[in-house]
Amino acid sequence: MLSKRMLLMLALGVVLFAPAGVRGEDNKALVRRWFEEVLNKRDLAAIGDFIAPTYVGHAPGAPDVKGPDGFRQRLTALHTAFPDLSETIEDIIAEGDKVVVRNTLRGTHRGDFMGIAPTGKLVTWTTIGILRIVNSKFEEGWIMSDLSQQLRLVSVQGQSKP
Repeated sequence: MLSKRMLLMLALGVVLFAPAGVRGEDNKALVRRWFEEVLNKRDLAAIGDFIAPTYVGHAPGAPDVKGPDGFRQRLTALHTAFPDLSETIEDIIAEGDKVVVRNTLRGTHRGDFMGIAPTGKLVTWTTIGILRIVNSKFEEGWIMSDLSQQLRLVSVQGQSKP
């Protein structure tokens, strides 16, 4: 019969030495769940299930997002500006503790966002994000988006109409 200590060592070995592909598939499944549950179904109460308390999110031109509460605030602002927002994963790649996602977002610009008044227009944009995952939670994220470019474009187009 295996002792508790031997079982613990065996379990730890399985986790530490699991093939990277297995961890990568688990991490990709976690990210897909995140998109479905939190981003598309808007279950903001589930944010803490995915975002670590020490999470830091980086995006050019924006302050870092810190922890689940910071992420909840950022997501609420996005949903306020785009109440019908939906996100679709186009590509997802995993390597070790990182997952890279290219996704398409679509929503009608109904609220002020990034200093741009609502245009009432459907906006489609792309983001590419890298998530570092530790113990099945997002610890750090980096995102690149063309949202500001798309908002400026629809804003200028709206001004040129009589």
